[in-house]
Amino acid sequence: MPLPVLYSFRRCPYAIRARLALAHSGIACELREVNLRAKPEALLQASPKGTVPVLVNADGVIEQSLEIMLWALRQNDPDGWLAPTEGSEAEMLALINDLDTRFKPALDRCKYPERYSAAEVNDAQAEALTWLAALDEQLTDTGYLFGLHPSLADMALRPFVRQFARIDEAQWAEQPWPALQAWLQRWIDSALFAEVMETYPGWRDGETGPTFMAQVSGAQ
Repeated sequence: MPLPVLYSFRRCPYAIRARLALAHSGIACELREVNLRAKPEALLQASPKGTVPVLVNADGVIEQSLEIMLWALRQNDPDGWLAPTEGSEAEMLALINDLDTRFKPALDRCKYPERYSAAEVNDAQAEALTWLAALDEQLTDTGYLFGLHPSLADMALRPFVRQFARIDEAQWAEQPWPALQAWLQRWIDSALFAEVMETYPGWRDGETGPTFMAQVSGAQ
């Protein structure tokens, strides 16, 4: 059987989500690194929305990052990302939805302030800081969001928190969020992060992309 095909973009936090789960699950795929300014026809045929990640496998097309994560982890979840020591899968999904619907819009306004009014940016900064402070509090007891080990929620949220931290790294370092800062840095320093952030050449229609496969276990 041919390998599943993953259309990806290295820096996209949604695509990072997908690569994290695939790597953790040990699922090999053909990685197609796309130029989002010149989207290949094969991507648009598979998913007219034209965003990444998109996973094409024998059963069809998976167009959302969280669905790709769940697809991979339900096949192989060696460190129990779907079975946290505290909370439930439903609670993790609720937190991920809160990030996607509440924090991500605020993040976009903080990252691209020139696209919005000053009032919108100020409101977004306040919203983002409030949201992140609550996340720091949730991490205080164990260092992870749902118990003693990394979970689906930790891995789905980290790419977006990293994006916020990179807006102003000096300001990030000054925030009173020791648990949140340590949680993010531990992941950035991990072997898993290094593997999923490896640079691949841009893919063009008609080519065969490199095989993406990594399996790094252990707490991150």
